[in-house]
Amino acid sequence: MAKERTEIPEQLTWDLTTIFSTDEAWEEELDCVTGNIEGAEADFAGHLLDSAVTLHEITATMLSISKDVEKLYVYASMKNDQDTRAAKYQEYQAKATTLYAKFGEAFSFYEPEFLALTTENYQKLLLDEPQLKKYQHYFERLFTKKTHILSQKVEKLLASAGEIFGSGAETFEVFDNADVRFPQVKDESGEEIQLTHGNYISLMESKDRIVRENAYKALYSNYEQYQHTYAKTLQTNVKVHNFNAEVRGYSSAREAALAENFVPEKVYDVLIETVNKYLPLLHRYISLRKEILNLSDLKMYDIYTPLSTLDYKFNYEDGVKKAQEVLAIFGEDYTRRVKRAFDERWIDVCENVGKRSGAYSGGSYDTNAFMLLNWQETLDDLFTLVHEMGHSMHSTFTRENQPYVYGDYPIFLAEIASTTNENILTETLLNETKDDKERFALLNHWLDSFRGTVYRQAQFAEFEQMIHEADAKGQVLTSEFMNDTYGKLNEKYYGLKAKENLEIQYEWARIPHFYYNFYVFQYSTGFAAATYLAEKIVHGTTENREKYLNYLKAGSSAYPLDVIAKAGVDMTSAEYLESSFQLFERRLEEFENLVKK
Repeated sequence: MAKERTEIPEQLTWDLTTIFSTDEAWEEELDCVTGNIEGAEADFAGHLLDSAVTLHEITATMLSISKDVEKLYVYASMKNDQDTRAAKYQEYQAKATTLYAKFGEAFSFYEPEFLALTTENYQKLLLDEPQLKKYQHYFERLFTKKTHILSQKVEKLLASAGEIFGSGAETFEVFDNADVRFPQVKDESGEEIQLTHGNYISLMESKDRIVRENAYKALYSNYEQYQHTYAKTLQTNVKVHNFNAEVRGYSSAREAALAENFVPEKVYDVLIETVNKYLPLLHRYISLRKEILNLSDLKMYDIYTPLSTLDYKFNYEDGVKKAQEVLAIFGEDYTRRVKRAFDERWIDVCENVGKRSGAYSGGSYDTNAFMLLNWQETLDDLFTLVHEMGHSMHSTFTRENQPYVYGDYPIFLAEIASTTNENILTETLLNETKDDKERFALLNHWLDSFRGTVYRQAQFAEFEQMIHEADAKGQVLTSEFMNDTYGKLNEKYYGLKAKENLEIQYEWARIPHFYYNFYVFQYSTGFAAATYLAEKIVHGTTENREKYLNYLKAGSSAYPLDVIAKAGVDMTSAEYLESSFQLFERRLEEFENLVKK
């Protein structure tokens, strides 16, 4: 049973006092930043292009306030995530969300005014004020959006509606994490336990099929019960995406979402096309799983249980040691920052009642790159640790090497950093082992990771595109429509009949990433690119590693495809995907040979 927050040892919790020493300090900063925002519009609107000096002054002030808003939001959201039942931090997060909306409204004049510039006048301003040169790439990105920026009045109206637009996602998060309570189920020892988001996967990995089946059916009984509520929150979110795309003149919500990160739609299309080409490999792996488990009726609740009888267990202390050992391949600078993350309590390790499920790396430009985990002592947890550490090191290197204006990076690049770490961990463990049973377990884990990342996230990406296109055509996104759409798509991917796996049709209802606006495809592209880069880092030269570290330091100082191209990956070509599927096939063949052996 999950513990209360107060029962978790302090050293296993993140230290948010490094952001604000007390809640009172946060409240004081909130008042201060609110005042700065309220005065900004009156002082600056209509004056952005008065001179090169005002352009620099207003740009610098806007970015400075943005940095302060992010810091306030990060503290509030992480405080809320550590126990979503706490009304105080629900209120903090709501206030921080409102502050974001006020900030957007106050500076809604910025883009329309800036985009009134002609190329000639822009070049003159750059010559008149040398300090503007550091914002050149930032300005270039704005110019690419010129045809999609609306009048100042409309931009202000849309900005003020930001909180309303986010209501579907916020309702889902509160309902799914704080209000929904799953049934009691029995674990492998026959003990009654409370089913949670955090322990669900460990139950699905159980060697006892009855435990898996009962946990699976218990979880989805809730999503079946509340399917209409979940359908409404997701439909609301999809409508927001389609509405915003339409008013800004994009052909689709997908185009609008990818344009935010300057990613061409070709990247998405190449992914889906290539994954579908290699679905027979997934069916082959699923058939092998059926054979190994000796089942005549493989079900979706049999997909996650490890095929190995070797029980890899990692307590957190051992996980920390192994992570430090594996990531030392990147060199002293990287290793030193990893040590800081562990020593300075950047990580919230354990599950507790009310804590947000899953894992993430967060923080803002002026904070540590914090990580949230829900440690269950599995091999997956070790991979999650190095995954999130990849994000946090990416953030740390970027923030140390770039000014705030370029001190972030698109998710499109982020997922490469995290899954490169995962692939290096796999390579390391495979190289270390001399035992067939260990090798079998590690190959099983990697094949499952590939299935769960490249294949599964591509499946999600297909579904996300389907429901956005359906809504745009006037289809009402009822739970019945989404159940049917998702069930058929799942059958295509896994080759398991939808009619024989009825519960899986509700899976769409529990996926938070569907609220993130065409986010999930980047897990697939990221893992595939990371597979290629990991090979270069492990088997290549010092130059390969230096190129990779330079990518981590680049932030958003260049367009994302340009950043990753310098590291050696062309994301508009299927080549990197083909290479990753070829590795999947080679490891699948090795796995099949071990089964025969």
